[in-house]
Amino acid sequence: MEKEKRQAELIGAKSHQNLNTGHSKLAKDLFRQGYNCSQAVLLAFSDECGLDFETAARFSSSFGAGMGRLREVCGAVTGMFMVAGLLYGYSDPQDQSGKTAHYQRIQELAKQFEDKNQSIICRELLGLGAGKDSPVPEQRTAAYYQNRPCEALVGNAAAIMAAYIEGQKLHQQK
Repeated sequence: MEKEKRQAELIGAKSHQNLNTGHSKLAKDLFRQGYNCSQAVLLAFSDECGLDFETAARFSSSFGAGMGRLREVCGAVTGMFMVAGLLYGYSDPQDQSGKTAHYQRIQELAKQFEDKNQSIICRELLGLGAGKDSPVPEQRTAAYYQNRPCEALVGNAAAIMAAYIEGQKLHQQK
């Protein structure tokens, strides 16, 4: 019951916030609650994507810390890509123009994130060496949040996605 109440409060709070800053703030708040970077971004957009909170949390749970702490593509970026796929992706495997348009979209989103953060690779963003990390997540302490750029990266990814969505809405109105 407490979990459902918290989810409803988060989603309700989002509906009263400005789209761009609201999604970014919500994603950062979710990250601060302990959701991984990928979860935080997808959960911030779960209602727009037509996913219930728990499904979105489970669906994105494998992609935190650069995909299960492998330190590959940043989880915030994969969360952004999941949102893009759910909102604008293709479903027909024969739709070459749809595939092309979507892959262009993904590359555009990745470029925006990389331009702002110098990389989309988790280990590079964190200044870690090559290779995967221990599967055991670090404890979320004050020092963790102070020493990691992850909260800001989650906010960046959510802001980029929100701006893209807003741009698509404006484009459709013309």
